[in-house]
Amino acid sequence: MVEEASTFAGDPDSYARLWTPHRMVYIDGESKPTSDSPEGCPFCLAPQREDADALIVHRGTTCYVVLNLFPYNPGHLLICPYRHVADLTDMTTSELHETTDLTATSMRVLRAAKNPQGFNLGMNQGTSGGAGVAAHAHQHVVPRWDADSNFLPIIARTKALPELLGRTRETLAAAWREVDDAR
Repeated sequence: MVEEASTFAGDPDSYARLWTPHRMVYIDGESKPTSDSPEGCPFCLAPQREDADALIVHRGTTCYVVLNLFPYNPGHLLICPYRHVADLTDMTTSELHETTDLTATSMRVLRAAKNPQGFNLGMNQGTSGGAGVAAHAHQHVVPRWDADSNFLPIIARTKALPELLGRTRETLAAAWREVDDAR
């Protein structure tokens, strides 16, 4: 909802505001685990649900691929180990290898389904390192397109996403099967 803004006293100013109250769930941390325990961890709970409900795109042996609930761009994926582990250095060799393999396959799938021109790949470690869910390691795969940033993220700290997460999951899950079949 875009609304003309006013100062605290009610006098209008020259700015319009784009209100995104749904993001308060993320900002307030309502879905973030409060301890190092897997109980309540969204990345431990997701694999216990149906793929469509949990937005899981692919299940591997030690890790799975899920859509980010608060994406930077459409198709923003997370590679998560099934095991509740906070730090990259504590992951098993199998988890590390599968994270790398799933990252590469995620890039292939996103290229086939969404045709991005580039990617941001990364893992934020610890709260101070920017991890939203610091208790459970996860690798980000963010598709990028030329000029995909506009005034909203820069000025309003808001991202406009053109596709619902459920539709994105369906598209990427289908593309994943095609990419797997081609390999």
